[in-house]
Amino acid sequence: MSDSIHGHQVMELMLQHGQSLSQEALKALMHKTFGADAHYHTCSAQEMNAEELIAFLEKKGKFIHSEAGIATAADRICNH
Repeated sequence: MSDSIHGHQVMELMLQHGQSLSQEALKALMHKTFGADAHYHTCSAQEMNAEELIAFLEKKGKFIHSEAGIATAADRICNH
């Protein structure tokens, strides 16, 4: 698997998971799916680790918060 994963792929993984996750659970899911050494990028940032990508997506308003944790929605994934 490529070691540079787009943030959209992480958000799509969250949609497939179908449940809210804690940030630690999301990080574990990312490591399981993409590998612990994967690097992540977005349309405007690159060379991030899992924690940095989660913080980046949080800052960009890509998460929906609930008591159960964080989730995302398809309309929060840009299509460019």
